[in-house]
Amino acid sequence: MSEVNVPLKETGASWYEAAEEPELVEHGPVSGLAVTGRGEPGGAAYGQSVGALYAVMGALGAPMVPLEGRWWVEDERSPFDVPRDEWWWHLFLRLPDDITSVDAVVERVRPGMPAACRVQRVTFTDGLCVQMLHRGPYSEEPASLARMVALIEAEGLVRNGLHHEIYLSDPGEADPAKMRTILRQPVR
Repeated sequence: MSEVNVPLKETGASWYEAAEEPELVEHGPVSGLAVTGRGEPGGAAYGQSVGALYAVMGALGAPMVPLEGRWWVEDERSPFDVPRDEWWWHLFLRLPDDITSVDAVVERVRPGMPAACRVQRVTFTDGLCVQMLHRGPYSEEPASLARMVALIEAEGLVRNGLHHEIYLSDPGEADPAKMRTILRQPVR
């Protein structure tokens, strides 16, 4: 890795904040509820998984936080060239540090929400990342991602993990101009 010339935000930078220009940040480990699946964003499997995550989160009595997704494709093509029903994802809701066990709550929620059986407590670390705040519809993310790639290349970095998105806006937002998403790419 080349020497980093862009100012690096200190570890512990706010998880739910990002600049409107690509920036280098470092994020340590976070824990939360996760579901892994495959399919189109907004499709049936995706919707059931989101519902299960929020049902377990609510049953835990934890504060509601923005939904996150880490995305990938198992294909040599660009993700934008792969049909969306072939996309893989880890959906995630960050938990407060004082919640350590979720198994009993998952079992309690499961009869009314069968997909809850797939909810797990996980910990992951993004580490060093290039991130930025994307304003606008998801369909316009490629332009923001290109700006992030330009910084990655300018700094002599390479991708080192799954593309990560944090959805700061209500998924039902009717005005695409009001949508806000943190785009995050782990690098080394």
